[in-house]
Amino acid sequence: METHVFSIILAAGEGTRMRSKKPKVLHQICGCPIIEYVVRAACEVSDDLPVVVVGHKSEEIKQYLGERVRYAYQPQPLGTGHAVMMAKSVLKDAAGYVVILAGDVPLIRGSTLQQMVQHAVLGGYGAVVLSAVVDDPTGYGRIIRNERGDLERIVEHKDATEEQQQIKEINSSVYCFDTQLLFSCLDKLDNRNSQGEYYLTDVIEIMRRQGAKVGVLMAQDADEVLGINNRIQLAEVDRKMRLRINKAHMEKGVTIVDPEHTYIGPDVVIGCDTVIYPGNVLEGNTAIGEDCVLYPNNRIVNSTIGNGVQLQASVILDSCIGDATTVGPYAYLRPGSVIGSGVRIGDFVEIKNSIVGDGTKVSHLTYVGDAEVGKDVNVGCGVVFVNYDGVKKHKTVVEDKAFIGCNVNLVAPVRVGQQAYIAAGSTITEDVPAKALAIARERQINKEGWVERRQQKMQDAQSHK
Repeated sequence: METHVFSIILAAGEGTRMRSKKPKVLHQICGCPIIEYVVRAACEVSDDLPVVVVGHKSEEIKQYLGERVRYAYQPQPLGTGHAVMMAKSVLKDAAGYVVILAGDVPLIRGSTLQQMVQHAVLGGYGAVVLSAVVDDPTGYGRIIRNERGDLERIVEHKDATEEQQQIKEINSSVYCFDTQLLFSCLDKLDNRNSQGEYYLTDVIEIMRRQGAKVGVLMAQDADEVLGINNRIQLAEVDRKMRLRINKAHMEKGVTIVDPEHTYIGPDVVIGCDTVIYPGNVLEGNTAIGEDCVLYPNNRIVNSTIGNGVQLQASVILDSCIGDATTVGPYAYLRPGSVIGSGVRIGDFVEIKNSIVGDGTKVSHLTYVGDAEVGKDVNVGCGVVFVNYDGVKKHKTVVEDKAFIGCNVNLVAPVRVGQQAYIAAGSTITEDVPAKALAIARERQINKEGWVERRQQKMQDAQSHK
């Protein structure tokens, strides 16, 4: 018989210890919000859209997650059991198992959640608690097992005896429940405790009193259950996620010189034999080809980089770079830039919403905006593609094998024909025909003796004061 699995993510907490204006679960780990990792893990095990219980600043969370999940609303933070009660209306007809986890455990793996469900099904358990063995269990509830190895009870740290406090197996607050059994036990839950809250751990005790079996699955990696309550923990979990991501790339044939100081998002793809030096930040849906060298301190966001590319200390946003191209140092590729193969984009070059053809060289101190530059073009030092007239942006077209001299202004809209030459220092406002030489500057005039005459005038003026 097929077992259906559902999931509930608890994300209604205020996260006051973060001391932040935004919800805790929207703080980022390796470039993605904390809750993104939790939702992805839940989706790996769930047969339906996860149910996210929201409360504090719920609209911000909904705006981020959109329609990828379903929502339940907890108007007051009255405990984990109360939060699950709020999800009951969404899953009231669900039959099977439900995985419940907090929205602030980004290191949890979908494979671990799948193991929990499998453990529950094969063992005939009404509930399975995910545990972990940690070096310092202070503050965590301790797992007390019976002689069969099943859960006898969970003892909170403040209630534990001296002997129980020596136990290092802790409750992770990640659970798998028989759905209908969970909902029936929730009806018996009360808040007669010092906090006046409804605790999900009390459901475990209710189930045991009813004769249901409650099992424990120990996480193979205790890091998976690490929650985030403050900025210090945020930084530590970010570090662990960063090393996890980097290790996965290295196992696939990528050389990362210093994994501690290389920052790669979870959706980045990197080809074999690419070498990445420290200080690189790769974000979003970025794809790096094979045999590339990323020298220190590049930032690449939502961009595609071809094979054999070399990048040095540059920023590349929403752009595409072809094979065997070199970029930098200190280049800036703004959104919409498409750079061909065998191109040289040099130091202090800015490209914006432009196409640069194969073999073209834009070596230094140049701005290319809203342009289409052909193949094998040479763009000299200090060239400016003047694309804005104060009201609208205009396009410049430079055709194949044109030569643009240093300190040239190309005032759009303008077209430079194939193999045309633009003399250094020219301001071009009209189209240049193919194979023509364009000179747009004043004729040089040398005025002999001008300095001496100027000095004499200044002396005369001074003497008349």
